[in-house]
Amino acid sequence: MTALATETRTPPTTGQKRQLVTFRLGDRLSGIPIEAVCEILRVEEVTPVPDAPAVVRGVVNLRGAVVTVLDLRTVLSMGTVEIGPASRMVVVNSGDEIIGLLVDRVADVVTIDPEDREPLPANMETGDVRFFTGVYRVQDDLLVALDVVTALAEGVIEDD
Repeated sequence: MTALATETRTPPTTGQKRQLVTFRLGDRLSGIPIEAVCEILRVEEVTPVPDAPAVVRGVVNLRGAVVTVLDLRTVLSMGTVEIGPASRMVVVNSGDEIIGLLVDRVADVVTIDPEDREPLPANMETGDVRFFTGVYRVQDDLLVALDVVTALAEGVIEDD
């Protein structure tokens, strides 16, 4: 899988605020840069793909394009997303491929300041650490910023 065309691994320089699309994976509030997101959709019928890795929930037809749907909880070793009324698919471009990231529910768009970044909590599983760039306080919650490039590249490849 190729890296996201719209996102780079280099964190923003000091003082550059950025917007994150936030979503829930279980109780965890996570976010990815808004520029990496093409659209957010309700989860329609996902067609399973035989012999696909566990992270691949299937494919959907999005206006004539075949979109691979990945279970983001599975990529992050958090179990699987149970598809329900609040479930959403966050659609991102990955090189020449469109990928749908299945999440429990979408929360909001928030603006963060890199200067407010806190280190990852020690209680996060070691496998998670490489997929996240930091933690930010958002109102009364902690937001864990997802490095979507690494999560898609390493998380999906390892599950093959």
